[in-house]
Amino acid sequence: MAACEYCSNYVYDDEDESYYCNVNLDEDEYYRFVSSNYKNCPYYQSNDDYKIVRHQM
Repeated sequence: MAACEYCSNYVYDDEDESYYCNVNLDEDEYYRFVSSNYKNCPYYQSNDDYKIVRHQM
């Protein structure tokens, strides 16, 4: 399971002084996301810029 702390969509808001998920979902997508039981987040994007480079080595 992917942790939100390592996702590039997990951003810090200076005004609220907290982290949140920065994925833009419309109402239908949001409803599907909250009502479903995902094993892994479908919007997870690795924050590791070197992941592709390590894979090629």
